[in-house]
Amino acid sequence: MQRRHRLSRSRDFDAVYRHGRSVSTRFLVLYSFARDDDGPPRIGFAVPRGTGGAVVRNRVKRQLREAWRARLAEIPAGRDYVLIARPGLAEAVEARGFDWLGERIGEVLGKAGS
Repeated sequence: MQRRHRLSRSRDFDAVYRHGRSVSTRFLVLYSFARDDDGPPRIGFAVPRGTGGAVVRNRVKRQLREAWRARLAEIPAGRDYVLIARPGLAEAVEARGFDWLGERIGEVLGKAGS
């Protein structure tokens, strides 16, 4: 994913957490925050330790990044997002497949009204 589509600074994450709205599903939580500009949408990923060890967490982040990138054209500009994985997501993706993960991201985006 290109740098302009990523949240990288702690203060950007904090702004989304403090001022954004959250929606959740069984395996994902999405915080969204409308920025003042019409720049491209930016995303940050958080995969807590409860999800698994470092290898599992990095695999989940890569899968989330790829599934998000595939939906980037559908996501409105001028918003920042933080997508948080919940425990059990890694096992569910392994059992159900990558397409299932894309559907879950679509579901949480739909709940957010994006």
